[in-house]
Amino acid sequence: MAWWDRLIERRILKARAEGQLENLPGEGQPLPDRPGDALVDPGLAAGYRIMAENGVLPEEFRIAKLASEAKEHLATLSDPAARKAAMAKLADLEMRLAIAQEARRKFHGN
Repeated sequence: MAWWDRLIERRILKARAEGQLENLPGEGQPLPDRPGDALVDPGLAAGYRIMAENGVLPEEFRIAKLASEAKEHLATLSDPAARKAAMAKLADLEMRLAIAQEARRKFHGN
């Protein structure tokens, strides 16, 4: 048993002994399933939550946002030279996004 498991167990036992876990809404009922919970590693979920709470986006998300903005910008252009430059920028962002996605898949093994 890992140290955090022991810590959690101690806190639960303390709260139970102090009566903090009595008469709570849903007491005695199973926890509801959330979509996708079975697909997310708890360690990854914790890491993503910590990043989100601190306003940090994974690089993959940042690049995807830039690519989306580049697509919107490209749609507003009519000048052929400007469109060509915008398409080159979009192609670069899409390639970087694909690399980031592949790196994530290899790192997480899926």
